[in-house]
Amino acid sequence: MISLYYAPDNASLIVRILLEEAGLPYEAILVDRRAQGQNSAEYLRLNPNGLIPVCIINNEPVFETAAIVLSLADTHNTFNVSIDDPQRPQFLKWLFFLSNSLHSDLRQRFYPEKYVGSGADALEAFNKLTLERLQQRIGIMEAAYGKSESHYLMGSDPTLIDIYLAVCLRWAQLYPGDHKGEIDSAEYPAIHKMLLLLEGRAAMVRACEKEGIAGTFFSSPDYADPPEGVAL
Repeated sequence: MISLYYAPDNASLIVRILLEEAGLPYEAILVDRRAQGQNSAEYLRLNPNGLIPVCIINNEPVFETAAIVLSLADTHNTFNVSIDDPQRPQFLKWLFFLSNSLHSDLRQRFYPEKYVGSGADALEAFNKLTLERLQQRIGIMEAAYGKSESHYLMGSDPTLIDIYLAVCLRWAQLYPGDHKGEIDSAEYPAIHKMLLLLEGRAAMVRACEKEGIAGTFFSSPDYADPPEGVAL
């Protein structure tokens, strides 16, 4: 049994979607951000960085979202490009671009005070630069999808790249709340078509519902209303 330590509408959603799509048995364990559960001694033993998610795989904690989903995808041969496929280097390139660039920029946009302090002028300048960087990163992905022969990036079926990007685009359109609407997936038509396809997949709907996320949850998202815990 896989254990997923999660918080609603967090990077753990990427992992939950993969688990639901693959039909893998798992237990979801809430990390209560309202109570700073991610900073508890128990959780820090699993991830000393205090970030969510963590997955217990083969009785060992695994953190870093890309590491978790790639490990699961390789082990269970799902939403993946196999090691012996000539496209594997391209698959890894885009997966780690999302993890190291787009996802990282989103975190800086959500929590700017952790990077530049609380000064109003510094925060305003930092937020402007972060938004510009996000728009550039999404533009890079839009160009790649525009060149694909499919609505998905790596072929006729979705992979981790599509799932990871879809969740990142969800957050980019919603958060931070006082900047909602600065990024709109409809402005990126190739990506937008992919998001609409993902929204029609039963496992995607099921995964999102478990975290209180409904409707057009990628293409035109609204905030989560989770049954437990608090969303971002």
